[in-house]
Amino acid sequence: MDLLLNDKIALVTASSQGIGRAVAVSLAKEGVRLAICSRDERSIRTTADEIRSETGATVLPVTADVSKRDDIDRLVKTVVQEFGTIHILVNNAGGPPTGRVTEIPDGEWEKGVQLTLMSMVRLTRAVLPLMEQQQWGRVISMVSLAAKQPIDDLLISSTLRPGILGLSKVLANQYGKFGITVNTVCPGYVLTKRMEELSHSRSAEKKMSFEEYLKDSARNIPIGRLGKPEEIGDVAAFLASPKAAYINGANILVDGGQAKGI
Repeated sequence: MDLLLNDKIALVTASSQGIGRAVAVSLAKEGVRLAICSRDERSIRTTADEIRSETGATVLPVTADVSKRDDIDRLVKTVVQEFGTIHILVNNAGGPPTGRVTEIPDGEWEKGVQLTLMSMVRLTRAVLPLMEQQQWGRVISMVSLAAKQPIDDLLISSTLRPGILGLSKVLANQYGKFGITVNTVCPGYVLTKRMEELSHSRSAEKKMSFEEYLKDSARNIPIGRLGKPEEIGDVAAFLASPKAAYINGANILVDGGQAKGI
């Protein structure tokens, strides 16, 4: 299927690896011109080279920390200077700190707010005027299964990510008339490189094989396995496309059926 995205401009944040990188690759394969960012300059430049080699896409790498307001302002300004506008924003960021409520100090909560919630607020606020002016846009926020089904070990994430769902719904109501859709994607457990590293370590601790540990991790997933990063990326690419023009204010679970709520 041609998603009709050729020459659209997309900004995908936290995209040097994992789900962010997978989203960037899926968009690049559809002919999108990309801006990608990470806190690590070497990592994001390497990723840009890899995506160019794999897809032939135009890729602009920018070093930026999306938990910092000044970095976000500079990032958006850089992308607009290079490409002229932004048609597609994919909000993505690393996970906030974990722990128990009696153990997490205020500083860690504040870091989580800046990284998880305010990055989405600031990035979206920066691009909406551009999208409104051109009467077309896509805002897609990568959240987590924890936004729909709280996870005990992910306390800060389980607190903040539902707020992104609420904000996205309000923005979908307000900006749909301008040809702008605002949606969220909630990945379940996905076998990224980071997850592979953790799984190897944890399987060794439990004296299990890597394959046994993955099978055990997937026991509550009806489809019977962890997700692949590209499966998340392809959903995001579809939501970014004109083919998904009537999907607005939606929360798309991509979790193999793990979430139990209706």
